Amino acid sequence: MGGMDVLKIEALGKAYATAEGRVEVLRGVSLALAKGESLALTGESGSGKSTLLHLVAGLDRFDAGEIWLDGVAMSGLSDAGRAAVRRDRIGLVFQQFNLIPSLDVGANLAFQARLCGRHDPDWTRELAEALDIAGLLQRYPEALSGGQQQRVAIGRALAARPGLILADEPTGNLDEAAADRVMALMLGLVAKTRASLLMVTHSERLAGRLDRRVHLSAGRVSG
Repeated sequence: MGGMDVLKIEALGKAYATAEGRVEVLRGVSLALAKGESLALTGESGSGKSTLLHLVAGLDRFDAGEIWLDGVAMSGLSDAGRAAVRRDRIGLVFQQFNLIPSLDVGANLAFQARLCGRHDPDWTRELAEALDIAGLLQRYPEALSGGQQQRVAIGRALAARPGLILADEPTGNLDEAAADRVMALMLGLVAKTRASLLMVTHSERLAGRLDRRVHLSAGRVSG
C-alpha cells in the first residue's frame, strides 16, 4: 500500500444474521483516502454506509477483506487495540451528538483529547471560537440547541487533532442553512488540521463540497 494513504479498504465484506437469513451488507468494498483528502460516501438508506463507518472506527468486526489505518491492519487488533486506534487516531461525529450529559461544554470538548493525552487548552479555545461556542463552555448539553450540540461534537472530534475524521450524516438533524454553516466550519477546521475526512451523507449538495465522492449501492461502491 502507498505510504500516503491514511485509510485503505480492500475487498471489505460484512454480513448480518437476521430472522430471514444472512444479509450481505457490504460486498467487496475497496477505497482509499489520502492525507488531507475529504471523501463523501453517498447511497440509499440501508446501503451499508453507516456499517462501513462503524467498521473503519473499529466499533464492529468485518467478515472479509481488510482495513488499514496509517498502515496498521485492523483485523490483527484485539478489541482493546481497536479501542486504542479509535481513541488516538480517529475523530467521530455522529448524527446523535453523543455528548456526555453530566459534563459541561468545555469538558465535553476536551474529553477525547484528555483520554489520549493530547489536550491542548489553546487549541481547544481556538476551536471553541471558530465554532462559535466559546460563550457556552459552562453550559450543559441539555441547554443547547441542536446546532450548538453538533458544533460541540465537531469540536470534540477535532480537539485531539486526529488523522482521520469519520462523520455520519453530521448535519442530518439541522435545517439547510444551519447544515451549510456547520459543514463550512467543519471543512475549514479539518483542512486546518490536515486531517482526512470520510463523511456519510444522503445530500448531493453536501457531498459536492468534498474533494470526491463514492456511491454505495447494494453493498458495492462506484465512483
